[in-house]
Amino acid sequence: MQRVANPEQVTYETLDDGRIARIWLNRPEAQNAQSRTLLVQLDEAFGRAEADDDVRVVILAARGKNFSAGHDLGSEEALAERAPGAGQHPTFRFNGATRGSVTERTYLQEWHYFFENTTRWRDLRKITIAQVQGNAISAALMLIWACDLIVAADDARFSDVVAVRMGMPGVEYYAHPWEFGARKAKELLLTGDAIDADEAHRLGMVSKVFARAELEDKTLEFARRIAERPTMAALLVKDSVNAASDAMGFAEALRHAFHIHELGHAHWAATNENRYPVGLAPDVPDWRTLGAPKLARRDEP
Repeated sequence: MQRVANPEQVTYETLDDGRIARIWLNRPEAQNAQSRTLLVQLDEAFGRAEADDDVRVVILAARGKNFSAGHDLGSEEALAERAPGAGQHPTFRFNGATRGSVTERTYLQEWHYFFENTTRWRDLRKITIAQVQGNAISAALMLIWACDLIVAADDARFSDVVAVRMGMPGVEYYAHPWEFGARKAKELLLTGDAIDADEAHRLGMVSKVFARAELEDKTLEFARRIAERPTMAALLVKDSVNAASDAMGFAEALRHAFHIHELGHAHWAATNENRYPVGLAPDVPDWRTLGAPKLARRDEP
C-alpha cells in the first residue's frame, strides 16, 4: 500500500498495487462538514485518480463518526470563504471586482463548487464507491450520489434537511426522485426525516450494508471484486447506465432543479434584505451540534 502524506482536509492513498485509490474526507473534528477548501481538495483527488491509469476503482470514505454533516455553514472558515472576494473562483470576478448581489454570488459559487463538481465526479472515468457511516446529511448526499455504488455501515442515516430548514427544495444536486422514488423523496424533503441503511438498501440506493466494525474491510473486498473486471467493460457498463438515466431526463432534471434551488436563495435574500452570509439561514444544521437532541438556533444580528 502506498500512502501519500497530506495534512489537509482530504487525503489520498492507493492500495492493491495501485488498482484501488481511496480518498478520505479528513475533517472528523468538524464532522467532515464541506468547506470550499475541502471541495477543492476533493476535486483534485478525484482528478488525480482519473489521471492514474493503474487505478480502476475509487473509494470515497470519511474519517470519524459521521460521513459528512453537509455544507459547512457554521465555522469561521466557512464564513470567511463566503465573504465577497475571498478565495473565490476566477469566474466570480468581473473587472477586478466581485460581481453583483448576494444572489448572484451565491449562484456563481454554488454552480462551480456544488453543481459542476458533482456532475463531473459522476462521470469520472473510473468506477467509484461511496463508503458511508453515521450521518450523511444534505450535501453529503451529493457526494455519495455522484458515486457509482454506495455501501453503508449498519449505523448509517441519510437525510436532507435543506427544505425544512432553509426553504429550498433540496440540495443543489437534486437526485432525490431518482434515488428515493418520487413519493418517498417528497416525504423526506417535506419532513426532514432520515432513513437508515436498511431502508436505503430496500429503496435500491445502497448496494451493501455491513457491520460498522467491518465497513472498511468489506468495502475494500467489494472494490477488489469490481477492480477484477476488465477496465473497458466496466466503463461501458457505467456509460450505458448513465446514458439510460440521462435519456430518461436525469441530467436535464438536475439542471432545472439547480435553478429552482437558486430561486430559493434569491427569495431568502430578498425577504431578509441580504442580511445573512451567502448560504446561511438563521436556523440550520450545525456540525458542532450534530448528534445533539435538538439543532441549535443561530442568532443573527
